[in-house]
Amino acid sequence: MVAVHGIGKQTLGEETLRKEWLPALNDGLARADVVDRLSDPDLQMAFYGSLFRPQGQFLAVGDLPYTAADVAEGLEQELLLAWWTAAAASDPAVVPPDADTLVSTPRSVQAGLLALSGSRFFAGVALRAIVFALKQVHGYLTDPDLRAQATARVADQIREDTRVVVAHSLGSVVAYEALCARPGHGVGALVTIGSPLGIPNLILHRLQPPPLMLGGPPRGVWPGDAELVWTNLADAGDVVALVKDLRSAFGEQVRCAIVHNGARAHDASAYLTDPLCGRAVADGLA
Repeated sequence: MVAVHGIGKQTLGEETLRKEWLPALNDGLARADVVDRLSDPDLQMAFYGSLFRPQGQFLAVGDLPYTAADVAEGLEQELLLAWWTAAAASDPAVVPPDADTLVSTPRSVQAGLLALSGSRFFAGVALRAIVFALKQVHGYLTDPDLRAQATARVADQIREDTRVVVAHSLGSVVAYEALCARPGHGVGALVTIGSPLGIPNLILHRLQPPPLMLGGPPRGVWPGDAELVWTNLADAGDVVALVKDLRSAFGEQVRCAIVHNGARAHDASAYLTDPLCGRAVADGLA
């Protein structure tokens, strides 16, 4: 089984994340009434976070001191607007954005960041960390070298005996593209949690390979053979997983479900401990 982490993990590593994911996955199996448990050799963590970590700065470990002025026009501002709009829809305490002004004034960018940092979803997250998350998504989708390195790290972990891939947040984009780049792989189950894959224009239209244009809405390429079972889980309040139902983007065969993670709407562990996740993992391993 291969696990793929999401954004904001640049100061961690594969062993650190494995210690977080393995017990959470086993809790999900327990909630699904599955007797068998995963052991350490069963789980490989595909780690790409270090590609986003600043290099050669002994005193600058962690997030760079980003401000609102560092949010670039285009993709970063548009994604900020999408997150802000989604946060306002799920959190009454967040004032809805004025979509006409966000992309044109720095003050509106600042307001969006402040609104998000004060929302339930981003509670306790520093403003600079939100900007860094925007830049990670932007960097992956627009930097060909970084993208190739990230997908290679995932693809290298997918071997002949790999049966299940579980991927969180931006990691679901990386895992999807890695699977598409390895035709004939033997993965039988893809489980995406808190995934932004279905966001039109910002994510879906930028995927590699590009979605198919067949006269209707764009349709993403299926990331495996006809036997692949794809399960997508999203919390109703997960701002990153803006499109909860991926069937319109990738086909009716995607199994989509809404889960309830409480205040930790986007947290990977909260997704992994859900019985629906446990059942999807168990079915793939079986």
